[in-house]
Amino acid sequence: MAAVETLLLIGLIVCAVAANFTRNLLPTIIIYAAFGTMLSVIWILLKAPDLAITEAAVGVGIDSILFLLALRSMHHMDGTGDGT
Repeated sequence: MAAVETLLLIGLIVCAVAANFTRNLLPTIIIYAAFGTMLSVIWILLKAPDLAITEAAVGVGIDSILFLLALRSMHHMDGTGDGT
């Protein structure tokens, strides 16, 4: 079990660093969602299912959708969107 926790913690660090060095916003949102998913699994391993459910629902689900909608809105404002 300790090996899984260690791998997840290393994954969190890698995601945090990768999000800072990614130039495009879409991959950054995907990395953020991966970060939240790993954090949810860590909460489950720490026997905190209430925090895991909250992180999965809010941190991964709602935040990612809002970021994607904001990104879509920004592209429409720049004139790079397809108009749909």
